[in-house]
Amino acid sequence: MTIRRLIEGIANGQIRIPAFQREFVWEPERVALFIDSIYKEYPFGSLLFWRAKELLKHERQLGPYQLPSLRDDYPIDYVLDGQQRVTSIFAAFQTELPRPANGDWTDIYFDYRAPEDPQDPSFFALSEREADPDRFFPVRVLFDSTEYRLATEKVDKALVGDIDRLQSRIKEALIPVELLRTEDRAKVAIVFERINHQGVPLDTLQLLTAWTWSDDFDLQQRFEDLRESLEEHGFAGVGEDTSLVLRCCAAILVERPTADQLIGLNGSEVRDRFEEVENGIKGAIDFLRSQLGVETLRNMPYPTMLIPLSVYFASPGNSQIVVPASDRRALEKWFWRSCFSERYSGQTNRVAQHDISEMKNLRESKPTTLGDFAVSVGADFFADTVFRLSSARSATFVLMLASVAPRSFISGNRVDLAAALQAYNRREFHHMYPRAYLRSQGVSNDVINCLANMCILNRADNNRIKSRRPSEYRELMPRDGTLEEVLKSAITTETLFRDDFEAFRLERAGMLASLAGQLVS
Repeated sequence: MTIRRLIEGIANGQIRIPAFQREFVWEPERVALFIDSIYKEYPFGSLLFWRAKELLKHERQLGPYQLPSLRDDYPIDYVLDGQQRVTSIFAAFQTELPRPANGDWTDIYFDYRAPEDPQDPSFFALSEREADPDRFFPVRVLFDSTEYRLATEKVDKALVGDIDRLQSRIKEALIPVELLRTEDRAKVAIVFERINHQGVPLDTLQLLTAWTWSDDFDLQQRFEDLRESLEEHGFAGVGEDTSLVLRCCAAILVERPTADQLIGLNGSEVRDRFEEVENGIKGAIDFLRSQLGVETLRNMPYPTMLIPLSVYFASPGNSQIVVPASDRRALEKWFWRSCFSERYSGQTNRVAQHDISEMKNLRESKPTTLGDFAVSVGADFFADTVFRLSSARSATFVLMLASVAPRSFISGNRVDLAAALQAYNRREFHHMYPRAYLRSQGVSNDVINCLANMCILNRADNNRIKSRRPSEYRELMPRDGTLEEVLKSAITTETLFRDDFEAFRLERAGMLASLAGQLVS
């Protein structure tokens, strides 16, 4: 196929990009080097087109260009291999479609004053400002006779012959093309998957999208729909983490915690059971929100815990899993034990594999050992651990604080946990013994910032407390019986107001350890 024929095929809508293709990713410099290879007649591989009889429901645009509608009486050729090359050729030489105005494309120029060298490139990606017309010739005009004539008028007459040879060589260049003629969509997916094991490999989602693809099922679109539905509940982060969602898919469909296990599945099985995956993930998130106070993925000490939990809630169609009280207690015990034992911090696949099997047993009312592993939470967990929002220990600690429904220090009203946990920033968590006060006492930063000194406290309350020592800010707190409820919800006692930080830190660390013991029991 000549370059002109390729450009015409794209411009009239015959040559198209299926939705399961990856996006255009070549940098401008690589495009220029590819054009250089065409000009110098270096081998660059063949294109593979799938000739179909009908348009697909889901397609991708060609790089920065929106593909035109198909004109009548043309065959349809979908690019299975060579999309980067096809896009590069079209964008470099075409003049029929409007050029993108958003800067997504850099024009290619021929350096007509440089001597031709087998090694050194003769083509460069340049902005119009960089392209000195006394040296660089735009390749985009080579197939437009009017624009070509105007452009060559700017070239030194002694060098116009070099430009003519450039045009002739590019126009005569042939692009190797292979055609796959079949209406068997499964065969198309298999061919696409196999050719993409060579060169730059596709990721698992792209391969699985090709493998499962049909006219009415686009896996990447289903992933996007799932992300949007989760975003409404503050869990867009789950949908954006394709690796996590794929691992949930694998756990539900093949009872394995790794995404690569999905490639061996029959495409129709993935399509037919994908609602189970969606229901499993949504059900797991709903349980985390309603029973454990997890408002966003950032609140999860270990996001991979979603993988086995989604297995319990996986159900076909519009059905939903009804969680008996005994199962709820088992799931909560598993959650807290997994968090405090930090068992998902390493050897995740082995741990997840065990929990996947036990989640299935629990759902099917079979004997299960889910959560039956030793865990011990001592006072040092809270006295010696520094509070950092990015750490799993701190996330576990925050959820534990949320489980006792903390109250505002000043008004005594319950803290808006949904807002605090969704924001999940330093403004929502503060020191019970203010930093400024403790620093004046010579206390080190690590001790000041230990878990035992932190609580959920809204910014308004913290601004009123500022650097006051506890005995001073007590005057701002409720004077009736509400004070007892405030202290209880903060997991502390009147010891807080004695201005003896070490006594307070040790006592509260012990109280927090006692609460943790209740949660894991």
